[in-house]
Amino acid sequence: MTCKSSDTMESQKAHTTLGEYLINQLYSLNVHHIFGIPGDYVLGFYDQLTKSKIKIINTCDEQSAGFAADAYARVRGLGAVCVTYCVGGLKIVNSTAEAYAEKSPVVVISGAPGLPEKKKTPLLHHRVRDFNTQRDIFSNVTIASTILDNPEDAPAEIERVLSAAIRHKMPVYIELPRDNVYKIISNPRICSVPEFNSDAAVIREALQEAVSMINSAQLPVVVAGVEVQRFGLQELLLKFLQKTNIPVVSTPLSKSVINELHRSYLGVYEGAMGYPHVRNYVESSDCVLLIGTFMTDIDFGNSPTPVEQGKTINITSSKLSIKHHNYENVEMRDFLEKLNNVDLRKRNIDTSLKREGILALQQRPSNRDKITVDGLFGKLNDFLTPDYMVIADVGDALFGGLDLVIHKGTEFLSPAYYLSMGFAIPASIGAQLANPAIRPIVLVGDGAFQMTGTELSTIAREKLNPIIILLNNDGYRTERTILDGPFNDLYSWDYSKIVELLKVGVSFDVNSNREFESALEKAKENGREFVLINVHLDRFDASAALKRLTESLSKKVR
Repeated sequence: MTCKSSDTMESQKAHTTLGEYLINQLYSLNVHHIFGIPGDYVLGFYDQLTKSKIKIINTCDEQSAGFAADAYARVRGLGAVCVTYCVGGLKIVNSTAEAYAEKSPVVVISGAPGLPEKKKTPLLHHRVRDFNTQRDIFSNVTIASTILDNPEDAPAEIERVLSAAIRHKMPVYIELPRDNVYKIISNPRICSVPEFNSDAAVIREALQEAVSMINSAQLPVVVAGVEVQRFGLQELLLKFLQKTNIPVVSTPLSKSVINELHRSYLGVYEGAMGYPHVRNYVESSDCVLLIGTFMTDIDFGNSPTPVEQGKTINITSSKLSIKHHNYENVEMRDFLEKLNNVDLRKRNIDTSLKREGILALQQRPSNRDKITVDGLFGKLNDFLTPDYMVIADVGDALFGGLDLVIHKGTEFLSPAYYLSMGFAIPASIGAQLANPAIRPIVLVGDGAFQMTGTELSTIAREKLNPIIILLNNDGYRTERTILDGPFNDLYSWDYSKIVELLKVGVSFDVNSNREFESALEKAKENGREFVLINVHLDRFDASAALKRLTESLSKKVR
């Protein structure tokens, strides 16, 4: 980030407190909501937030605040969560680890004991081991961290840390001693998003090899990864697809990276989990353009070495490799821009490459039939329009959801690599506040619901209106196929009664396809409040994708 003196910027006061300075920098970077729970070490900063343009969203639990901030960052570009020291901070280590693993830029702000307190009262409440314990833990799940213990250095430290979040699209950690919140910073600065440029000589050489490989390929394919979305490269990708007509696939983590009705889009590549026509095309390709792609076991469906390195052009935010050659100091954006400006062979669109996923979903079950996982996703696919965003939790909510056809780019959110249960309901809060024009459809299993379903209270308070589809199959269905036992069972709740407890919202109990279709239509008509659809599924019912995945995983634990 680059900063200008406040002498030339009317938007900053000549003198401001450290807390106000941090708030102003976040707001200037499009953070208009902060998620969290207050505590004594952070109350002063919370007080400053209430007087600022940033709105505090109090959640029921700190981890939920972290999930909400993560979703907010995925939709808006940067998110923030604010908690108290250790008892609050350590509860969001998991959600921060998820953001780190899946490249989501979340700013973790933690209150802390004041500097004199650390010297005079070493046995302060909330402390673990020593006063650096929390920062040491977060240093392993963030790209940059700082303790704002010196007001004179604070602007530079804030600039450094926020710059790292934006540059790498990863979480960062800021610890704010409570006695420094009101310390005056003289001559504060306004920071702007940094620009990074590639090494011109290196990118010329890389382009020469890439163009030769692409133009000579018989079956090229693009695997569009999650970094395309994180770094805002969708338009450059679409321009490349228009220029070349090369087929494109997404991965589970990057699903909806572009409009899935795009003529070049083949489907989600899931390795052994996925549809054969997608897997065969990718794995038989002689030129695989991996653009911002993580080669994880979930994205590649536990396939052993599915793509040979000698057939790849692999560009991410941290590296560029073409076949077995590595190129340093090449920015992903620069590479795509240059690739769109060179002479590339345009191919004919192969109309025979029909997406089997769409065809499977078009096989409608009878309305008299008992609801099944396949029937649920078939009906839901009919229901989806560009007005909705799908947020999927772990399990069949995710793996069955991969077959849904998303009509716009970046309208499907899930923790498809880190796979932390409990993400979806709090994520719907962050996603809807980040983009109020889109109504979330939440797919969540009963296990995940029991972890973070209390955030319906936050949803009610903020007057949000997600449609929550609860896949109620009486326990942890994913684990049952891997290794079943009583540890996979849950205590059964009467989920539909939750709206009576909260005195807001509408609920439906669904056992048949006809009932599910009716519930969706009524949910569509009711845009004023949240809707909970409790779908009763057989204990061992599952999507084909989940069955393939769990059968593969079960071999590893038996």
